[in-house]
Amino acid sequence: MTLHIYQAQLLHYLTEDDVDKRLPKMPIVDKGVTLMPVVAGVSVYPEYIANGALVVDDATGLIVDYGNSETILADYASAQEGLEPVQIHDYRQKLIMPGFIDTHVHYPQIDMMAAFGEQLLDWLNNYTFVTEATFADPKIAQDTAKFFLNQLLANGTTSALVFSTSHPQSVEAFFTESQRLNTRMITGNVLMDQNAPANLCVSTEQGIRDTQNIIDKWHERGRQHVAITPRFAITSTPKQLQMAGELYASYNSVYMQTHLAENHDEIAFVRSLYPNHKGYLDVYDNMGLLGRRTTLAHGIHLETAEYERLRETGTQIAHCPTSNLFLGSGLFNLPKTLSYTGVSIATDVGAGTSLSMLTTLSEAYKVQQLQSNPLSAHQGLYQITLGNAQSLVLDDKIGNFMPNKEADFVAIDMAATPLLERRMAQTKTLDEQLFVLMMLGDDRVIQQTIVAGVNRYNRLSAA
Repeated sequence: MTLHIYQAQLLHYLTEDDVDKRLPKMPIVDKGVTLMPVVAGVSVYPEYIANGALVVDDATGLIVDYGNSETILADYASAQEGLEPVQIHDYRQKLIMPGFIDTHVHYPQIDMMAAFGEQLLDWLNNYTFVTEATFADPKIAQDTAKFFLNQLLANGTTSALVFSTSHPQSVEAFFTESQRLNTRMITGNVLMDQNAPANLCVSTEQGIRDTQNIIDKWHERGRQHVAITPRFAITSTPKQLQMAGELYASYNSVYMQTHLAENHDEIAFVRSLYPNHKGYLDVYDNMGLLGRRTTLAHGIHLETAEYERLRETGTQIAHCPTSNLFLGSGLFNLPKTLSYTGVSIATDVGAGTSLSMLTTLSEAYKVQQLQSNPLSAHQGLYQITLGNAQSLVLDDKIGNFMPNKEADFVAIDMAATPLLERRMAQTKTLDEQLFVLMMLGDDRVIQQTIVAGVNRYNRLSAA
Protein backbone atom coordinates (compact mmCIF):
# COMPACT_ATOMS: atom_id res chain seq x y z
CA MET A 1 0.00 0.00 0.00
CA THR A 2 1.13 3.53 -0.82
CA LEU A 3 -0.58 6.69 0.32
CA HIS A 4 -0.67 9.32 -2.41
CA ILE A 5 -0.95 12.96 -1.40
CA TYR A 6 -2.04 15.34 -4.16
CA GLN A 7 -1.19 18.94 -3.30
CA ALA A 8 -3.55 21.17 -5.29
CA GLN A 9 -6.37 23.65 -5.20
CA LEU A 10 -9.40 21.58 -4.23
CA LEU A 11 -13.01 22.24 -5.19
CA HIS A 12 -15.99 20.05 -4.46
CA TYR A 13 -19.50 20.25 -3.05
CA LEU A 14 -20.79 19.09 0.31
CA THR A 15 -24.24 18.39 1.66
CA GLU A 16 -25.22 19.57 5.13
CA ASP A 17 -24.67 16.02 6.38
CA ASP A 18 -21.18 16.00 4.88
CA VAL A 19 -20.42 19.30 6.62
CA ASP A 20 -21.53 17.85 9.95
CA LYS A 21 -19.27 14.83 9.48
CA ARG A 22 -16.33 17.12 8.72
CA LEU A 23 -16.85 19.56 11.59
CA PRO A 24 -13.78 18.43 13.58
CA LYS A 25 -11.77 19.27 10.45
CA MET A 26 -13.44 22.71 10.08
CA PRO A 27 -14.68 22.50 6.47
CA ILE A 28 -14.25 25.70 4.46
CA VAL A 29 -17.71 25.85 2.93
CA ASP A 30 -19.28 28.98 1.50
CA LYS A 31 -22.84 29.08 2.83
CA GLY A 32 -23.37 32.34 0.99
CA VAL A 33 -23.63 30.45 -2.30
CA THR A 34 -27.20 29.37 -3.09
CA LEU A 35 -27.46 26.16 -5.10
CA MET A 36 -30.57 24.46 -6.45
CA PRO A 37 -30.30 20.92 -5.04
CA VAL A 38 -30.80 17.79 -7.11
CA VAL A 39 -32.33 16.11 -4.04
CA ALA A 40 -35.19 18.20 -2.68
CA GLY A 41 -34.54 19.64 0.75
CA VAL A 42 -30.82 18.79 0.78
CA SER A 43 -28.65 21.89 1.18
CA VAL A 44 -25.40 21.88 -0.81
CA TYR A 45 -22.38 24.16 -0.46
CA PRO A 46 -19.08 24.59 -2.31
CA GLU A 47 -15.83 23.95 -0.49
CA TYR A 48 -12.69 25.46 -1.99
CA ILE A 49 -9.24 25.00 -0.45
CA ALA A 50 -6.62 27.11 -2.21
CA ASN A 51 -3.69 25.31 -0.58
CA GLY A 52 -5.21 21.86 -0.32
CA ALA A 53 -4.19 18.22 -0.36
CA LEU A 54 -6.06 15.03 -1.15
CA VAL A 55 -4.96 11.70 0.37
CA VAL A 56 -5.61 8.50 -1.59
CA ASP A 57 -4.94 4.87 -0.70
CA ASP A 58 -3.83 3.09 -3.86
CA ALA A 59 -4.57 -0.36 -2.39
CA THR A 60 -8.27 0.32 -1.84
CA GLY A 61 -8.74 3.06 -4.43
CA LEU A 62 -10.48 5.16 -1.78
CA ILE A 63 -10.07 8.68 -0.48
CA VAL A 64 -8.48 8.72 2.97
CA ASP A 65 -8.69 12.41 3.80
CA TYR A 66 -8.43 15.92 2.42
CA GLY A 67 -7.81 19.39 3.81
CA ASN A 68 -5.22 22.11 4.15
CA SER A 69 -1.90 20.98 2.69
CA GLU A 70 0.20 21.77 5.76
CA THR A 71 -2.16 19.88 8.04
CA ILE A 72 -2.42 16.90 5.71
CA LEU A 73 1.35 16.67 5.28
CA ALA A 74 1.84 16.85 9.02
CA ASP A 75 -0.80 14.20 9.68
CA TYR A 76 0.17 11.75 6.95
CA ALA A 77 3.60 12.33 5.40
CA SER A 78 5.42 12.71 8.73
CA ALA A 79 3.39 10.12 10.60
CA GLN A 80 3.97 7.52 7.91
CA GLU A 81 7.77 7.63 7.99
CA GLY A 82 9.07 4.11 8.42
CA LEU A 83 5.61 2.66 7.81
CA GLU A 84 3.58 2.62 4.59
CA PRO A 85 5.29 4.67 1.89
CA VAL A 86 3.91 8.07 0.96
CA GLN A 87 4.15 9.62 -2.48
CA ILE A 88 3.57 13.36 -2.83
CA HIS A 89 2.30 14.79 -6.12
CA ASP A 90 2.80 18.50 -6.66
CA TYR A 91 -0.30 19.89 -8.41
CA ARG A 92 -0.29 23.19 -6.57
CA GLN A 93 -0.86 25.17 -9.79
CA LYS A 94 -3.80 22.94 -10.73
CA LEU A 95 -7.42 22.58 -9.64
CA ILE A 96 -8.51 19.12 -8.53
CA MET A 97 -12.21 18.26 -8.69
CA PRO A 98 -14.18 15.02 -8.39
CA GLY A 99 -14.46 13.12 -11.67
CA PHE A 100 -17.22 14.32 -13.96
CA ILE A 101 -20.34 12.17 -14.36
CA ASP A 102 -22.35 11.93 -17.61
CA THR A 103 -25.93 10.71 -17.15
CA HIS A 104 -27.00 10.15 -20.76
CA VAL A 105 -24.71 9.21 -23.64
CA HIS A 106 -24.77 6.68 -26.52
CA TYR A 107 -21.37 5.08 -26.95
CA PRO A 108 -22.10 3.55 -30.41
CA GLN A 109 -23.00 6.98 -31.76
CA ILE A 110 -19.53 8.46 -31.34
CA ASP A 111 -18.83 7.56 -34.98
CA MET A 112 -21.81 9.57 -36.26
CA MET A 113 -21.46 12.77 -34.24
CA ALA A 114 -22.06 15.95 -36.25
CA ALA A 115 -24.36 14.31 -38.80
CA PHE A 116 -25.95 17.20 -40.69
CA GLY A 117 -29.38 18.58 -41.03
CA GLU A 118 -32.09 16.48 -39.40
CA GLN A 119 -34.42 16.63 -36.43
CA LEU A 120 -34.91 13.71 -34.11
CA LEU A 121 -36.91 11.06 -36.00
CA ASP A 122 -35.24 11.54 -39.40
CA TRP A 123 -31.85 11.74 -37.68
CA LEU A 124 -32.49 8.38 -36.04
CA ASN A 125 -33.55 6.72 -39.28
CA ASN A 126 -30.88 8.24 -41.53
CA TYR A 127 -27.85 8.10 -39.26
CA THR A 128 -28.29 6.44 -35.88
CA PHE A 129 -29.84 3.15 -36.89
CA VAL A 130 -27.39 2.73 -39.76
CA THR A 131 -24.44 3.15 -37.41
CA GLU A 132 -25.83 0.97 -34.64
CA ALA A 133 -26.47 -1.90 -37.05
CA THR A 134 -22.71 -2.34 -37.48
CA PHE A 135 -22.43 -3.41 -33.83
CA ALA A 136 -23.55 -6.87 -34.84
CA ASP A 137 -19.79 -7.24 -35.43
CA PRO A 138 -18.16 -7.85 -32.00
CA LYS A 139 -14.88 -6.32 -33.19
CA ILE A 140 -16.57 -3.01 -34.02
CA ALA A 141 -18.18 -3.05 -30.57
CA GLN A 142 -14.85 -3.76 -28.88
CA ASP A 143 -12.92 -1.12 -30.80
CA THR A 144 -15.60 1.50 -30.25
CA ALA A 145 -16.02 0.76 -26.54
CA LYS A 146 -12.27 1.14 -26.00
CA PHE A 147 -12.10 4.37 -27.98
CA PHE A 148 -15.21 5.80 -26.31
CA LEU A 149 -14.08 5.08 -22.76
CA ASN A 150 -10.66 6.55 -23.45
CA GLN A 151 -12.36 9.66 -24.81
CA LEU A 152 -14.46 9.96 -21.66
CA LEU A 153 -11.31 9.85 -19.54
CA ALA A 154 -9.62 12.43 -21.75
CA ASN A 155 -12.56 14.71 -20.99
CA GLY A 156 -12.40 14.11 -17.25
CA THR A 157 -15.49 11.88 -17.13
CA THR A 158 -15.08 8.92 -14.82
CA SER A 159 -18.67 7.58 -14.64
CA ALA A 160 -21.58 7.52 -17.07
CA LEU A 161 -25.07 6.19 -17.73
CA VAL A 162 -24.67 4.81 -21.25
CA PHE A 163 -26.79 3.41 -24.09
CA SER A 164 -25.28 0.49 -25.98
CA THR A 165 -27.17 -1.09 -28.94
CA SER A 166 -29.73 -3.88 -29.17
CA HIS A 167 -26.85 -6.37 -29.63
CA PRO A 168 -25.81 -8.07 -26.35
CA GLN A 169 -22.22 -8.09 -27.62
CA SER A 170 -22.21 -4.29 -27.55
CA VAL A 171 -22.88 -4.43 -23.80
CA GLU A 172 -20.34 -7.20 -23.31
CA ALA A 173 -17.66 -5.17 -25.09
CA PHE A 174 -18.45 -2.07 -23.06
CA PHE A 175 -18.43 -3.76 -19.66
CA THR A 176 -15.29 -5.74 -20.47
CA GLU A 177 -13.37 -2.55 -21.22
CA SER A 178 -14.90 -0.65 -18.32
CA GLN A 179 -13.96 -3.45 -15.95
CA ARG A 180 -10.38 -3.34 -17.23
CA LEU A 181 -10.23 0.39 -16.51
CA ASN A 182 -12.17 -0.03 -13.24
CA THR A 183 -14.52 2.80 -14.17
CA ARG A 184 -17.96 2.96 -12.53
CA MET A 185 -20.36 2.64 -15.47
CA ILE A 186 -23.99 1.81 -16.17
CA THR A 187 -25.34 0.40 -19.45
CA GLY A 188 -27.70 -2.14 -20.96
CA ASN A 189 -28.91 -3.59 -24.26
CA VAL A 190 -31.35 -1.34 -26.10
CA LEU A 191 -34.86 -2.81 -26.27
CA MET A 192 -36.56 -2.30 -29.67
CA ASP A 193 -39.20 -4.54 -31.21
CA GLN A 194 -41.07 -2.18 -33.57
CA ASN A 195 -40.71 0.94 -35.75
CA ALA A 196 -36.99 0.38 -36.36
CA PRO A 197 -34.94 -1.53 -38.95
CA ALA A 198 -35.34 -5.30 -38.78
CA ASN A 199 -31.61 -5.76 -38.20
CA LEU A 200 -31.89 -3.78 -34.96
CA CYS A 201 -35.20 -5.10 -33.68
CA VAL A 202 -35.08 -8.02 -31.27
CA SER A 203 -38.22 -9.97 -30.42
CA THR A 204 -40.08 -8.85 -27.33
CA GLU A 205 -39.18 -11.82 -25.16
CA GLN A 206 -35.62 -12.21 -26.46
CA GLY A 207 -34.74 -8.60 -25.71
CA ILE A 208 -35.89 -9.05 -22.11
CA ARG A 209 -34.00 -12.36 -21.86
CA ASP A 210 -30.88 -10.59 -23.09
CA THR A 211 -31.30 -7.94 -20.40
CA GLN A 212 -31.81 -10.60 -17.73
CA ASN A 213 -28.64 -12.41 -18.85
CA ILE A 214 -26.68 -9.15 -18.72
CA ILE A 215 -27.98 -8.42 -15.22
CA ASP A 216 -27.01 -11.91 -14.08
CA LYS A 217 -23.48 -11.53 -15.41
CA TRP A 218 -22.62 -7.86 -14.90
CA HIS A 219 -24.83 -6.03 -12.44
CA GLU A 220 -22.75 -4.85 -9.46
CA ARG A 221 -19.80 -6.89 -10.65
CA GLY A 222 -17.01 -4.63 -9.48
CA ARG A 223 -17.99 -1.11 -10.48
CA GLN A 224 -20.42 -2.10 -13.24
CA HIS A 225 -24.20 -1.60 -13.13
CA VAL A 226 -26.97 -2.59 -15.53
CA ALA A 227 -29.80 -0.39 -16.80
CA ILE A 228 -32.95 -1.73 -18.42
CA THR A 229 -32.93 0.30 -21.65
CA PRO A 230 -35.97 0.64 -23.90
CA ARG A 231 -34.98 3.21 -26.51
CA PHE A 232 -38.30 5.03 -26.23
CA ALA A 233 -42.02 4.39 -26.44
CA ILE A 234 -42.02 4.52 -30.24
CA THR A 235 -39.68 1.56 -30.75
CA SER A 236 -41.11 -0.74 -28.08
CA THR A 237 -44.48 -2.49 -28.16
CA PRO A 238 -46.70 -2.23 -25.08
CA LYS A 239 -45.83 -5.83 -24.24
CA GLN A 240 -42.10 -5.10 -24.27
CA LEU A 241 -42.51 -2.01 -22.10
CA GLN A 242 -44.67 -3.97 -19.69
CA MET A 243 -42.13 -6.78 -19.47
CA ALA A 244 -39.37 -4.21 -18.94
CA GLY A 245 -41.41 -2.74 -16.09
CA GLU A 246 -41.88 -6.15 -14.51
CA LEU A 247 -38.15 -6.81 -14.70
CA TYR A 248 -37.42 -3.38 -13.18
CA ALA A 249 -39.82 -4.06 -10.30
CA SER A 250 -38.03 -7.31 -9.48
CA TYR A 251 -34.79 -5.52 -8.51
CA ASN A 252 -33.94 -2.82 -6.00
CA SER A 253 -30.67 -1.67 -7.53
CA VAL A 254 -31.00 -2.10 -11.32
CA TYR A 255 -31.41 1.15 -13.27
CA MET A 256 -33.93 2.12 -15.96
CA GLN A 257 -33.22 4.59 -18.75
CA THR A 258 -35.08 5.83 -21.81
CA HIS A 259 -36.10 9.05 -23.59
CA LEU A 260 -39.03 11.39 -22.95
CA ALA A 261 -40.64 14.39 -24.65
CA GLU A 262 -37.63 15.50 -26.66
CA ASN A 263 -39.33 16.55 -29.88
CA HIS A 264 -42.88 17.60 -30.87
CA ASP A 265 -43.13 15.05 -33.71
CA GLU A 266 -41.94 12.33 -31.33
CA ILE A 267 -44.65 13.26 -28.83
CA ALA A 268 -47.32 13.20 -31.55
CA PHE A 269 -46.12 9.76 -32.69
CA VAL A 270 -46.35 8.40 -29.15
CA ARG A 271 -49.89 9.77 -28.84
CA SER A 272 -50.87 7.99 -32.05
CA LEU A 273 -49.41 4.71 -30.75
CA TYR A 274 -50.94 5.03 -27.29
CA PRO A 275 -54.22 6.94 -27.75
CA ASN A 276 -55.71 5.66 -24.49
CA HIS A 277 -52.96 7.14 -22.31
CA LYS A 278 -53.00 10.61 -20.79
CA GLY A 279 -49.67 11.48 -22.38
CA TYR A 280 -46.10 10.39 -23.06
CA LEU A 281 -45.05 10.01 -19.43
CA ASP A 282 -48.24 8.10 -18.66
CA VAL A 283 -47.15 5.37 -21.07
CA TYR A 284 -44.05 4.72 -18.99
CA ASP A 285 -45.96 5.14 -15.75
CA ASN A 286 -48.58 2.61 -16.78
CA MET A 287 -45.86 0.12 -17.67
CA GLY A 288 -44.09 0.44 -14.29
CA LEU A 289 -41.01 2.20 -15.64
CA LEU A 290 -40.93 5.23 -13.33
CA GLY A 291 -38.98 5.32 -10.07
CA ARG A 292 -35.99 6.67 -8.22
CA ARG A 293 -33.49 4.76 -10.36
CA THR A 294 -35.13 5.83 -13.61
CA THR A 295 -33.47 8.51 -15.74
CA LEU A 296 -35.47 9.94 -18.63
CA ALA A 297 -33.41 11.90 -21.13
CA HIS A 298 -34.62 15.35 -22.22
CA GLY A 299 -38.10 15.97 -20.78
CA ILE A 300 -38.31 19.33 -22.55
CA HIS A 301 -42.01 19.46 -23.42
CA LEU A 302 -43.97 18.40 -20.34
CA GLU A 303 -47.36 19.22 -18.87
CA THR A 304 -47.84 20.24 -15.23
CA ALA A 305 -49.37 16.86 -14.36
CA GLU A 306 -46.28 15.15 -15.79
CA TYR A 307 -43.93 17.26 -13.68
CA GLU A 308 -45.99 16.36 -10.64
CA ARG A 309 -45.84 12.67 -11.45
CA LEU A 310 -42.07 12.87 -11.82
CA ARG A 311 -41.93 14.33 -8.32
CA GLU A 312 -44.26 11.67 -6.88
CA THR A 313 -42.19 8.81 -8.30
CA GLY A 314 -38.72 10.33 -7.83
CA THR A 315 -38.03 9.84 -11.54
CA GLN A 316 -35.00 11.79 -12.76
CA ILE A 317 -34.54 13.92 -15.88
CA ALA A 318 -31.25 14.20 -17.80
CA HIS A 319 -30.80 17.61 -19.46
CA CYS A 320 -28.82 17.35 -22.71
CA PRO A 321 -28.18 20.91 -23.93
CA THR A 322 -25.85 20.36 -26.88
CA SER A 323 -28.15 17.67 -28.28
CA ASN A 324 -31.28 19.79 -27.80
CA LEU A 325 -29.68 22.68 -29.66
CA PHE A 326 -28.17 20.52 -32.40
CA LEU A 327 -31.44 18.77 -33.24
CA GLY A 328 -33.53 21.89 -32.68
CA SER A 329 -35.56 20.08 -30.04
CA GLY A 330 -36.28 22.99 -27.72
CA LEU A 331 -35.15 24.85 -24.60
CA PHE A 332 -35.10 22.93 -21.32
CA ASN A 333 -36.14 24.89 -18.22
CA LEU A 334 -33.67 23.84 -15.52
CA PRO A 335 -35.01 25.75 -12.49
CA LYS A 336 -38.60 24.73 -13.21
CA THR A 337 -37.75 21.06 -13.58
CA LEU A 338 -35.54 21.09 -10.48
CA SER A 339 -38.48 22.51 -8.53
CA TYR A 340 -40.26 19.21 -9.22
CA THR A 341 -37.60 16.51 -9.40
CA GLY A 342 -33.91 15.74 -9.76
CA VAL A 343 -32.14 16.91 -12.90
CA SER A 344 -28.75 15.75 -14.09
CA ILE A 345 -26.71 17.17 -16.98
CA ALA A 346 -25.51 15.00 -19.84
CA THR A 347 -23.77 15.11 -23.22
CA ASP A 348 -26.11 12.84 -25.25
CA VAL A 349 -23.42 12.07 -27.82
CA GLY A 350 -24.02 11.49 -30.76
CA ALA A 351 -26.75 14.13 -31.09
CA GLY A 352 -24.66 15.94 -28.51
CA THR A 353 -21.60 17.50 -30.06
CA SER A 354 -19.00 17.06 -27.33
CA LEU A 355 -18.05 14.54 -24.65
CA SER A 356 -16.72 17.40 -22.53
CA MET A 357 -18.94 18.09 -19.54
CA LEU A 358 -17.43 21.59 -19.41
CA THR A 359 -18.48 22.29 -23.00
CA THR A 360 -21.88 20.86 -22.12
CA LEU A 361 -22.16 23.31 -19.21
CA SER A 362 -21.27 26.16 -21.54
CA GLU A 363 -24.22 25.26 -23.74
CA ALA A 364 -26.46 24.71 -20.72
CA TYR A 365 -25.68 28.26 -19.64
CA LYS A 366 -26.78 29.59 -23.04
CA VAL A 367 -29.99 27.54 -23.01
CA GLN A 368 -30.87 29.03 -19.62
CA GLN A 369 -29.88 32.55 -20.68
CA LEU A 370 -32.45 32.39 -23.47
CA GLN A 371 -35.07 31.85 -20.74
CA SER A 372 -33.70 34.44 -18.28
CA ASN A 373 -32.43 31.71 -15.95
CA PRO A 374 -28.76 32.52 -15.23
CA LEU A 375 -26.70 29.38 -14.54
CA SER A 376 -23.83 30.01 -12.14
CA ALA A 377 -20.54 28.17 -12.40
CA HIS A 378 -21.03 26.68 -8.94
CA GLN A 379 -24.45 25.34 -9.95
CA GLY A 380 -23.04 23.80 -13.11
CA LEU A 381 -19.96 22.27 -11.50
CA TYR A 382 -22.03 20.92 -8.62
CA GLN A 383 -24.40 19.33 -11.13
CA ILE A 384 -21.74 17.45 -13.11
CA THR A 385 -20.11 16.07 -9.95
CA LEU A 386 -22.08 15.54 -6.74
CA GLY A 387 -25.42 16.46 -8.33
CA ASN A 388 -25.18 13.84 -11.05
CA ALA A 389 -24.01 11.31 -8.44
CA GLN A 390 -27.10 12.15 -6.35
CA SER A 391 -29.35 11.75 -9.39
CA LEU A 392 -27.91 8.27 -10.00
CA VAL A 393 -28.08 7.30 -6.30
CA LEU A 394 -24.29 6.90 -6.34
CA ASP A 395 -23.42 9.77 -4.01
CA ASP A 396 -22.43 7.32 -1.27
CA LYS A 397 -19.61 6.20 -3.59
CA ILE A 398 -18.61 9.13 -5.81
CA GLY A 399 -19.20 12.85 -6.29
CA ASN A 400 -16.98 14.57 -3.72
CA PHE A 401 -13.88 14.08 -1.57
CA MET A 402 -15.48 12.67 1.56
CA PRO A 403 -13.26 9.99 3.15
CA ASN A 404 -13.99 6.42 2.05
CA LYS A 405 -15.51 7.50 -1.25
CA GLU A 406 -13.89 6.21 -4.41
CA ALA A 407 -10.90 8.22 -5.58
CA ASP A 408 -12.20 9.34 -8.98
CA PHE A 409 -10.95 12.84 -9.70
CA VAL A 410 -9.49 15.16 -12.33
CA ALA A 411 -6.59 17.59 -12.30
CA ILE A 412 -7.53 20.70 -14.26
CA ASP A 413 -5.06 23.12 -15.84
CA MET A 414 -6.74 26.52 -15.64
CA ALA A 415 -4.11 27.94 -18.02
CA ALA A 416 -4.15 25.09 -20.54
CA THR A 417 -4.34 27.39 -23.58
CA PRO A 418 -2.91 30.85 -24.22
CA LEU A 419 -6.44 32.27 -24.28
CA LEU A 420 -7.37 30.68 -20.94
CA GLU A 421 -4.12 31.81 -19.35
CA ARG A 422 -4.63 35.38 -20.55
CA ARG A 423 -8.30 35.44 -19.58
CA MET A 424 -7.67 33.95 -16.12
CA ALA A 425 -5.11 36.69 -15.47
CA GLN A 426 -7.95 39.22 -15.68
CA THR A 427 -10.11 37.49 -13.06
CA LYS A 428 -10.25 38.71 -9.48
CA THR A 429 -12.41 36.09 -7.73
CA LEU A 430 -12.87 32.34 -7.64
CA ASP A 431 -16.37 32.74 -9.07
CA GLU A 432 -14.96 34.56 -12.09
CA GLN A 433 -12.32 31.88 -12.63
CA LEU A 434 -14.85 29.06 -12.44
CA PHE A 435 -17.18 30.82 -14.84
CA VAL A 436 -14.36 31.27 -17.36
CA LEU A 437 -13.53 27.58 -16.94
CA MET A 438 -17.16 26.64 -17.55
CA MET A 439 -17.42 28.78 -20.67
CA LEU A 440 -14.01 28.23 -22.25
CA GLY A 441 -12.89 24.88 -20.83
CA ASP A 442 -12.90 21.63 -22.79
CA ASP A 443 -10.79 18.47 -23.03
CA ARG A 444 -7.62 20.57 -23.23
CA VAL A 445 -7.88 21.60 -19.58
CA ILE A 446 -7.88 17.99 -18.34
CA GLN A 447 -4.30 17.28 -17.32
CA GLN A 448 -4.89 14.00 -15.51
CA THR A 449 -7.81 11.69 -14.78
CA ILE A 450 -7.58 9.33 -11.82
CA VAL A 451 -9.93 6.34 -11.51
CA ALA A 452 -10.13 4.55 -8.16
CA GLY A 453 -6.71 5.94 -7.29
CA VAL A 454 -5.06 4.89 -10.58
CA ASN A 455 -3.89 7.28 -13.29
CA ARG A 456 -5.95 6.41 -16.37
CA TYR A 457 -5.27 9.51 -18.49
CA ASN A 458 -2.41 11.99 -18.65
CA ARG A 459 -2.54 14.74 -21.23
CA LEU A 460 1.24 14.95 -21.53
CA SER A 461 1.71 11.26 -22.25
CA ALA A 462 -1.35 11.20 -24.54
CA ALA A 463 -0.06 14.09 -26.67
